[in-house]
Amino acid sequence: MNANKKLKVGLVQQAIADNNKATNWQNSAEQVTALAKQGCELIMLQELHSTLYFCQQEDTQAFDLAEPIPGPATEFFAELAASLNIVLITSLFEKRAAGLYHNTAVVFDRQQGMVGKYRKMHIPDDPGFYEKFYFTPGDMGFEPIQTSVGKLGVLVCWDQWYPEAARLMAMAGAEILFYPTAIGWDKNDSVEEQARQHDAWQTIQRSHAVANSLPVVVANRTGFEASPIAGDSGIQFWGQSFITGPQGEILAKASADKEETLMVELDLARTEQVKRIWPYFRDRRIDAYQDLTKRWRD
Repeated sequence: MNANKKLKVGLVQQAIADNNKATNWQNSAEQVTALAKQGCELIMLQELHSTLYFCQQEDTQAFDLAEPIPGPATEFFAELAASLNIVLITSLFEKRAAGLYHNTAVVFDRQQGMVGKYRKMHIPDDPGFYEKFYFTPGDMGFEPIQTSVGKLGVLVCWDQWYPEAARLMAMAGAEILFYPTAIGWDKNDSVEEQARQHDAWQTIQRSHAVANSLPVVVANRTGFEASPIAGDSGIQFWGQSFITGPQGEILAKASADKEETLMVELDLARTEQVKRIWPYFRDRRIDAYQDLTKRWRD
């Protein structure tokens, strides 16, 4: 990426009402097109944007929602990126083989089509977020994806809580970090607990920007999705997608409960300057970090 370049980046925050992929893709395409018409060159969609968040229960029938890569979704979004001459980050439920599935981000680069993918590495397993039932942990490591606008460090949702993931992407040359996300509240949580959870979520990702001197782009879904399990409260996705600069400063933030888009012009020359002023990578004590590869220090 040219250090003097200014780059317009954007994201789409959506509410998903059903599992009609064609409708959801078209809704995404309309928002992506609107951003592209404003001059946006790099756009990201939220996690698992093709369907409802099916991980609220463990249901083998939900595997029918998965598809291969390449497949119908990659064909649709490759055509969209080419027609708009943009770089587009999407999120898919990947069927790698029968019984082998991943939560996968796929990147399309203008007329080049699909130029890379990333399989979610950290897989949660919590009430309402039963992802270990569906997703095999990624096996592609933390490798940035080279595009016409630079090297993109694409991670997915639960990955956003792990400083190791952001650091390894940065060490491999990522110039911007991206987190397609699907996170929300249990409606039984108190208002105070909801505030604490949201603040922690934003703070940890802003800290990745600070610690690595990189812009961070986060696209979360919004809206309420009922649980298919009787008596469960469902998930109120909290939206509030945001974009930060390389010192963790909030450049744009979406609402909690509306579908909307964000766009920011990033000054990559400033990112370079921040790295010079705050040389974290120079001062890392790599000779003393060996225990980081252990599960715990007893």
